[in-house]
Amino acid sequence: MTRDFVAGNYRFIPAVFQFSSGAAAGDGYEIERVRFDKLLPLAQGFARAADYIRAAGRPLTAFCACELRSPAAFSEAGFRAFNEHYVKTLAEWGIFDGSVNPVARSNVCPEIDPPADPSFYAFSFTRPKTNATPTFVIAGGAEARGGDAPYPERIVRYRDVSPDGLKEKVAFTVGEMERRLAAFGADWAGTTGAQIYTVHDFHPVVADALVRHGAARSGMTWHFARPPVIDLEFEMDCRRVMRESVI
Repeated sequence: MTRDFVAGNYRFIPAVFQFSSGAAAGDGYEIERVRFDKLLPLAQGFARAADYIRAAGRPLTAFCACELRSPAAFSEAGFRAFNEHYVKTLAEWGIFDGSVNPVARSNVCPEIDPPADPSFYAFSFTRPKTNATPTFVIAGGAEARGGDAPYPERIVRYRDVSPDGLKEKVAFTVGEMERRLAAFGADWAGTTGAQIYTVHDFHPVVADALVRHGAARSGMTWHFARPPVIDLEFEMDCRRVMRESVI
């Protein structure tokens, strides 16, 4: 089930207050992804994104996805505190209404040379395009089942990083990506990029869990980083975006 965010010309997969599970451009629009050459602290990243979006002749409500980097994995309480701070800007931009957030997001933690503060890696927004092909960004997802229970109760193979444990974690995460893709009527065949975030050796399961499913259609970018919450071990996101730039 998806919902329309009319002010941004996109639809989204509802999830939690801090982010949606994915965003897809509306008819007559496409998503552009913009990556920063260097990480920018959160406030600076928002400011640069605002300048770029306005320069493209678009309202700030066109902001539909972002990719963040944090210093280290959060506790559950710490993650909620960060998210409550993060959504303040989205509220100021007329995107977050206090309960529903249409913006897709990934937020991971580089294991080596992490930023000193939560920072922007990339963002995406919608822009008009005649005869645009479907474009979308699927938010980062890890091996945690949905619901309101504490993470230890929802994490697949909690604290098990054995080969079998990692295999199950990867399989669950790939399945979650496929569920989100299906919400937009898409599958791996339509993706133009997939990113993986883990510090563990997942190569033993690459062929069966990822490549045979089609997740490597355009290759896979591996970021040596941890998911944003302590005890999560494997995360992915993916996208179909025809226009990408680095600034």
